[in-house]
This record gives sequence, structure tokens and C-alpha cells, in this order.
Amino acid sequence: MTDYATLVLQSGREKSVHRRHPWLFSGSIAKVEGQPQPGDTVDIRSSHGERLALGAYAPQSRTAVRIWTWDLDERIDEAFILGRMRASIARREAFVRQDGVTAYREIFAESDGFPGLVVDRYGDMRVFQLLSPGPERWREVIAEELLSADGVRAVYERSDSDARAREGLPTRRGLPWGDDTAMRVVIEEHGLKYHVDLQQGHKTGFYLDQRESRKQVLAFKDPGDVLNCFAYTGPFTCCALAAGARSVVSVESSAEAIDLAKENLALNRLDGKATRWLEGDVFKELRRFRDAARQFDTIILDPPRFAATAAQVHRASRGYKDINLLALKLLRPGGRLLTFSCSGGVSASLFQKIVAGAALDAEVNAVITGWFAQPEDHPVNIHIPESRYLKGLLLQRID
Repeated sequence: MTDYATLVLQSGREKSVHRRHPWLFSGSIAKVEGQPQPGDTVDIRSSHGERLALGAYAPQSRTAVRIWTWDLDERIDEAFILGRMRASIARREAFVRQDGVTAYREIFAESDGFPGLVVDRYGDMRVFQLLSPGPERWREVIAEELLSADGVRAVYERSDSDARAREGLPTRRGLPWGDDTAMRVVIEEHGLKYHVDLQQGHKTGFYLDQRESRKQVLAFKDPGDVLNCFAYTGPFTCCALAAGARSVVSVESSAEAIDLAKENLALNRLDGKATRWLEGDVFKELRRFRDAARQFDTIILDPPRFAATAAQVHRASRGYKDINLLALKLLRPGGRLLTFSCSGGVSASLFQKIVAGAALDAEVNAVITGWFAQPEDHPVNIHIPESRYLKGLLLQRID
């Protein structure tokens, strides 16, 4: 017997648990015995009373339980939390030695067996996000462990994702642990340096998941005239210029991001005169370029997530098709399009189908010469297809 509250599943709903998928939706629950609070551990049982797993309870979320462990002899206590954290961080050590980067993901939520916790390392700073009630319950333990490592100056919290509202949690950000220091750091990646705003930047400050894609752009021979859409603070712009681009037009809606992007060009001693920055809406700018018959040799489409939930996939698909159709019309024969989706609900096969439809409507013939995915510090759990959220295609126009 356990001292945890018991959660009993509807008949037949234990299949996903047996397949090691860690999410249980509210509709799969028959009853809850006891009075668990948000973040409390619950003992998950089948309709026949079979013990299945231990998970964190989230009564206000559609995902009502996130499974911690299938080992029924384990207890979800401080030792368990610390063990999971240390194991995940240790798995990154070889990655850091091999790649020589100073910014990377140390804990990737469910993929690392820690549902709802994201930890990113930026040099001597760590940034963490608590995205569900399970890790929220262990907030102090998590932060103190993150600060305890050698070389860590401060730990900053960015629990300000929209996901928290869906979990019934308030947003929170701040620097309660470590030195009260400036929230601007400089990171290194593939020979380039970038300013990162940990306080106001997207996600935890930087798109760490696009590291390998940026490396590919750095390796391009003669990128020519480049159009970088959703440019953010300019990492793809920097890579294109470092690869020898003749010119780069970068489109970004945030004036603050553009200011930081210009600093990143200066930091890397790249030619700012070869770059034009447009503050505006990418969809509108693409249409304006189309109407002006502009053309480019390399186009990069790295939009924010269009679909936060499965219910938004249809609308997201229309958005992906629109921007890819417009971009393909702007691409010179022989030119390259790098196009991405970070919407978890849009599968790799669906994304490829959307881009193929865009090429058909644009009356463009293209071939796929490469595929992009999230790097190894953002692992895909084999039991959780949704953890493969970043998809990308490298297309070349051949007509």
C-alpha cells in the first residue's frame, strides 16, 4: 500500500500507460480517491485495481497527470528529484566536451524523465522553467540544486510560458537565487558569439534548438542574397554573413530584438552594411516582396510556434502553407529554402505535405536536399512522439 491518493482510470485507458507515454488526460480518469492537491503524487491504477505508475496531479489541466515513474518501488521525494536532475545534466557533459558550446539545454522535460521542467545553461547562468504542477511542487529543491554546481553564478526563473495558464498556474520570472546581476550574457557557438537577454528574450532567452541548423548555414558556399524571416536577434543573419552572403534582408516584428541583433553583428565584426533590417509582419513583407518581384538565393523561414495545441493544427497548417508559398515564389532558380516548424502538433510528415502543397500552388519544382531536427541536447523520447517538435526542410528550386 502507498500513502498517495489513488487515481483510477476508465476501462481500457491504461493502454497509453503500458506504452510508457507519460500523459493522462482528464477524460481518461474514472475517479480520484483522496484529496490530492496540484502537484501531489498520485498512485495510478487501472479500472481493475492494478497499480500502473506514479504521477503528478494537475486537476485544472487537460493533461491531468504526468507520470514520474513506472517503478512502483520508488518514492517521489527529494532524493528522486535530485537523482533525475543530476542524471539528465550528466548526460550533457559529453555533448559539451565534443561541441565546445557555452549554451545548451540540460533538462528537457518528459524526454529526460522530468515532466514539466526545462533547464538551459548559458555560460555561468542557468535558466529554468516550471511548466506544470509537478515540478512546481519542488521549486525550491530544483533551484538550490541548480545553483550548487561549480561555475554557476546565478539561477534565473522564466516560468512565464502560456503553458502555465493551461495548468492553472500563475506566471513567474525573477532572480531569487544567486548574484543579483545583469540579465545579459554572451554565449559562444560554432565560432560566433551572441548577446542573450535572459529576462526578456524568447523562450529562455535564445533558440538553442536551432544550433545545428545554424551550423549548416555557416557551411553554405555562396549564400548569395539572403532573406531571413522571423530573424529575432539575428543568429541566422550572422551565420549567413559569416558564410559570405552578398546581402541579407532580415525581417523581425520586435524592435528590441533588432537592436540586439545589430549588437550581435558588431560583436562578431560582421558587415552591417550588407544587412537591411525590416521591423514588421513577415506575411505582409513577403507579399510586398512578391508584388515588387524581388528574388533571393537563400530564404530562411523560422517562425514561432503556430499551434500550441492539437486543436490549432488546422489553422497552423494554413499559416505554414501561406509563408512557404510566398517564399517559394521569391526564390531564384537554384536557390535554397530553409523552412521550419516548431509546432508539436504538426508532425514531420504533415509539415512536408504542407510545404509540398505550397510548392505546387507556387508552380515551383523543388527537391529536398536535407532535413533538420532538434539537436541532441533536446532529445526525443522514443515513447513520446510529441517530444519531436522541431522539423525542418532544406529545399532547392530546380526549375
